[in-house]
Amino acid sequence: MRILAGGLLTAAVALGLSSAASAKPTVLKDGNTYHVRVCPNIVGLYAHCHAHVVTDKAGRALVSAGAPVSGFGPDQLRDAYNIKTNGSSSIIVAIVDAFGYPNAERDLGVYRANFGLPACTTDNGCFKKLNQNGVQGHYPKFDLGWAKESALDMDMVSAMCPNCTIYMMQSRSNSFKNLGIAVDTAASLGAHVISNSYGGGESQRVKDFVHYYDHPGVAVTASTGDSGYGVQAPADMPQVIAVGGTALRVDGTTKRGWAEVVWGGAGSGCSKVFEKPSWQQDAGCSKRMIGDVSAVASPGTGVAVYGPTGEDTSNWLVFGGTSVSAPLIGGIFGNKGGAVDAASTIYSHTKNLFDVTTGFNGQCDPEYWCTGEKGYDGPTGNGTPNGIKAFGSLH
Repeated sequence: MRILAGGLLTAAVALGLSSAASAKPTVLKDGNTYHVRVCPNIVGLYAHCHAHVVTDKAGRALVSAGAPVSGFGPDQLRDAYNIKTNGSSSIIVAIVDAFGYPNAERDLGVYRANFGLPACTTDNGCFKKLNQNGVQGHYPKFDLGWAKESALDMDMVSAMCPNCTIYMMQSRSNSFKNLGIAVDTAASLGAHVISNSYGGGESQRVKDFVHYYDHPGVAVTASTGDSGYGVQAPADMPQVIAVGGTALRVDGTTKRGWAEVVWGGAGSGCSKVFEKPSWQQDAGCSKRMIGDVSAVASPGTGVAVYGPTGEDTSNWLVFGGTSVSAPLIGGIFGNKGGAVDAASTIYSHTKNLFDVTTGFNGQCDPEYWCTGEKGYDGPTGNGTPNGIKAFGSLH
């Protein structure tokens, strides 16, 4: 088994095996950090979320009832990615997840209060929880794994764009159809950014769902996956901004003060289904290449989240996975504001990104499909945010 920068990819992950048949998820290891997927891997026209919660050796989530909180918080993430502005309430960032989460607003309030972010509630107009049809009510049933994913998404958007309006879209199930309907609904309600921290296998059949993710002017982000080298939908769709992952560490020897390498779990590769968008110029892949951009995703360098540990209980947890990076990038798009043309501005503003040049997520040929290199590479795309300019608007 090959040891990957940012973690050890176990055989279960490398082979894409499903953990749905077992009540106890496989414990993975990222350096010295243990973690488990919060959503079981699945097959067919369904998606699984890409969140990983940090655990002990036995797979029990490491929880904290109060301060001090482990994992990177907003100030650290904003410093690492040079985010100096707070966005505007006129910008709507929608997060799309499956199933219900009754205590979402309460948990979001705890996260934001702990880190000194402004309150974001239904009453002050900052927060809306909606079902896949856009209704405030008639929510789907609770699912602990997806609720953890939802908490992670809300907190990362809050960290990057504390003044943005947040819409939480809850689809009836984790089928691509229901998730897609939720994406469509978010766009119809005026969302400027739509973040999707989930994925499933690439196949010709996913073309049936492309129209759900095609919203000109809207920044639609999607995680590239958490099983290492390989292509997943919807990140493979040309209209979607494919967000890969890194391991982020403090580095006092550099002017930036931070260092990043490829996270071994991040997805990447050359699509067999979708055509190459005009703004993507890499020569080794004739079709759509994944990904476009990246941010922290390694559970070994995870982020602090206040989220559910049961239907009625919540605690501080530490998360990794490209479920961290997709809403983080979505929040930065929201912070900049304005209409976008898919990932095109990322490719035209590479000087406003931190290049990630080391690490890998598997074995491939050409090597840049799975290896961090100078300039563009699959696992990290064009790099990680250095301010908001690369996430620019069309005007």
